[in-house]
Amino acid sequence: MVEDTDGDYIQEATWISVSGIIHKGGTDIGSARCTTFRTKEGRLKAAANLVKYGINNLVVIGGDGSLTGANIFRQEWSSLLQELLSSKRISQQQKDVCSHLNIVGMVGSIDNDFCGTDMTIGTDTALHRILESIDAIVTTASSHQRTFILEVMGRHCGYLALVGALTSEADAVFIPECPPEEGWEERLCEKLCVERDLGQRLNIILVAEGATDRKGKAITSEMVKKIIVDRLQQDARVTVLGHVQRGGSPSAFDRILGCRMGAEAVVALMEMTPEKEACVVSLDGNRAVRFPLMKCVQQTQAVAKAMEEGRFDDAVKLRGRSFQRNLEVYQKLAEVTAPDEKKDGFRVAIVCIGAPACGMNAAIRSFVRSVILRGGQVFACMEGIDGLSDGEVRPIEWTDVNGLTFQAGSSIGTRRTILSDPVILDKVAHQLKKNNLHGLLIVGGFEAYHCALQLFQARNHHPSLRIPICVVPATISNNVPGTDFTLGADTAVNEITEICDRIRKSAEGTKRRVFIIETMGGYCGYLATMAGLAGGADQAYIFEEKHGIKDIIKDVDHMMAKMEEGVTRGLILRNESSNSNYDTNFLFRLYSEEGKHVFSTRYNILGHMQQGGSPSPFDRNLGTKMAAKSATWMMDLLEEHVAGGAAAFKPFDQSVFIDESSVVLIGLIGRNYVFTPVAKLEAGTDFKHRLAKTEWFTKLRPLLRILAKHDSTYQHEQVEIQENLQDI
Repeated sequence: MVEDTDGDYIQEATWISVSGIIHKGGTDIGSARCTTFRTKEGRLKAAANLVKYGINNLVVIGGDGSLTGANIFRQEWSSLLQELLSSKRISQQQKDVCSHLNIVGMVGSIDNDFCGTDMTIGTDTALHRILESIDAIVTTASSHQRTFILEVMGRHCGYLALVGALTSEADAVFIPECPPEEGWEERLCEKLCVERDLGQRLNIILVAEGATDRKGKAITSEMVKKIIVDRLQQDARVTVLGHVQRGGSPSAFDRILGCRMGAEAVVALMEMTPEKEACVVSLDGNRAVRFPLMKCVQQTQAVAKAMEEGRFDDAVKLRGRSFQRNLEVYQKLAEVTAPDEKKDGFRVAIVCIGAPACGMNAAIRSFVRSVILRGGQVFACMEGIDGLSDGEVRPIEWTDVNGLTFQAGSSIGTRRTILSDPVILDKVAHQLKKNNLHGLLIVGGFEAYHCALQLFQARNHHPSLRIPICVVPATISNNVPGTDFTLGADTAVNEITEICDRIRKSAEGTKRRVFIIETMGGYCGYLATMAGLAGGADQAYIFEEKHGIKDIIKDVDHMMAKMEEGVTRGLILRNESSNSNYDTNFLFRLYSEEGKHVFSTRYNILGHMQQGGSPSPFDRNLGTKMAAKSATWMMDLLEEHVAGGAAAFKPFDQSVFIDESSVVLIGLIGRNYVFTPVAKLEAGTDFKHRLAKTEWFTKLRPLLRILAKHDSTYQHEQVEIQENLQDI
């Protein structure tokens, strides 16, 4: 923009010019670190370029440096225009048209180092690249019994290294915000030795490029390697991921995040006045919100200052609650063995119910280790309710859960069986009593939630059911009430999005073509809606949004009109149960017939491909944290209400465990983990269609239609700007 004297770099963006770019990494309009803009003369040139085109609204995508520069630009705007007028580089009329400059920021940074947002654009994609690299290395490392040290980006922020370590079961992680205490070299070597003695063949260590010790001395990947080789004579290798982390196709989460932030930025610009502060569009839980730009920048800079001054605890707190939770859970689960393992603590069980979902194994590992750390014992109910009713209950130890986070599905098996048969319910109650189980974690989808409700309702007849019961929701359908997200749904959306990218790419070089894709999800339209947003779909048919033949014909006409304007690819998604009469084959034949003179049509039913693949970083992280919190909730409840500990536990004497508050579902609602009694969720559940009666993602449907050039009204998500950003 600064160098654009001939107008080569400022071009009008049209509907067609941005079609088909959502799957591309980086930025289609280019990006650069402009040193000229740091000078007054550079900003003067930039102002002249904007005024030349009558532009006085600017969206800036970048890190804190770019956003700080943009805010300075806005503050100087009046003086810059006056200087341009005085030197006759612009006219009075041009000055009047562009009398004030509106600026809205969006944070694009893979480091996730900007305070004021839960996630920056690009972070999730970078985590995908990191975990793909670790997963690929794991096979080699375990085969050759090696230690791999991976250096990841993060000069000033350890988010990528920390979450990468948490979701890959790394043995150690070094980050700028939490340097190791003195003597870390000996502790690291001791830990690796113990793990090898326990039979572990694989060791992974993550190092953020900006990691230091408590005295500010850099900790590099080569330094860590040298310590391991020299002191332990173990084989070690270093992998520096570098710009691989920035590359590749963006994840579904980043595509949707960019769409939501972009739409909110437009609304923010339209509502901007000269008196309002420049703002940054941020992600707060599940909402796109706005915060004062400079307050966010100042808090981001406060983190750097805290680290410079050695106030590392403050630095971690300033990063926000999510960063703190990640660090706490990692430190707890990364223990080599459980300290002072006891065999007389509370006995709790874990069972998986429903279809397999990515993230289940992360939850199993996290729950087992969290309970053992509290002095409890964990038992696995093999093959779901069927295994529990048949007595397939086995102890599961600390080392039994090594390496589970990488794996899809459930290592202990899962079944769709629920407790509708009184005989099965009687057997389950008998096995809980026989095995003297004091608590139960259920991991699964709608069936898991339904089972927990049935167990609660049967307590009057079965005293052995009077125990703390918690549900960790896990299903690709994301149809469980009481949570915004279920384990497996993010992985499934990414799988669908990637498949759609491949399908559309397969048609390169052909004539105009429309693809109709059927997704899973039962009656829930989450997968179709979110994959539709991420894939740039032209329409997504779901059960929750009724549609008839007139609506479909209108969509066909709309598709033909876009083709005639220059679009060459069309994408239509359909939830498998969106309409029993207008099925995928019907849509294929209708689109084929009505559009035969304009485009050709193909269709694909994705089936169980959506369930497979390696768990996404989000699902690994969500499963780990949900299960850790569930373990804390369960053990706290048992220790609080059972005087004398496990030996004194008698379900029929514990009136507190008859109350509805002891049978709960943990959900991620907004940015908080919430335990909701399943009895309270019953009223908000559509059991016939296995849905929550209120679904947050339906609010994104208008945005999907707008981006596909349909007539719709964007329901923007602004909330009152908060003065205190400490909890972000």
